[in-house]
Amino acid sequence: MRLLIVEDEKRLATTLAKGLAAEGFAVDVAHDGREGLHLATTQGYDLLILDIMLPGMNGYRLCGTLRAAGDETPILMLTAKDGEYDEAEGLDTGADDYLTKPFSYVVLLARVRALLRRRTRGGSPVLRLGDLTLDPNGRCCAAPHREVGRRARGPRRRR
Repeated sequence: MRLLIVEDEKRLATTLAKGLAAEGFAVDVAHDGREGLHLATTQGYDLLILDIMLPGMNGYRLCGTLRAAGDETPILMLTAKDGEYDEAEGLDTGADDYLTKPFSYVVLLARVRALLRRRTRGGSPVLRLGDLTLDPNGRCCAAPHREVGRRARGPRRRR
């Protein structure tokens, strides 16, 4: 699953990207709204994590632009703006979820998984090419009569 983090706080963006990559996600990062819009419209992500207060184009506008173009990629807004009107604006603009900073990484990860589950309910996430099958959720690949290339992961660390 591919995720895009659009966050101008570089340290936070790097920490999130490393944590999500350790969970098996492919993660790209943009540090301003315009770059985020470009990546979101050209790269095909499974989920976007957007800050609101971004240089170039704010998160509300970025989200609204994507929704106006028919993009239905799940969007989680992650922001320091914790007022009820801010949250309502984010959701009304088209975000699927809204989480305020400071936040729990465990809760963020659970929300990411929940948004991805909702997205994949309608169709099978399993990809097939000839006799080869790839299940991104199960993180396995199978060829006729055998499972291919699943690496064991070490114990999970609590964050």
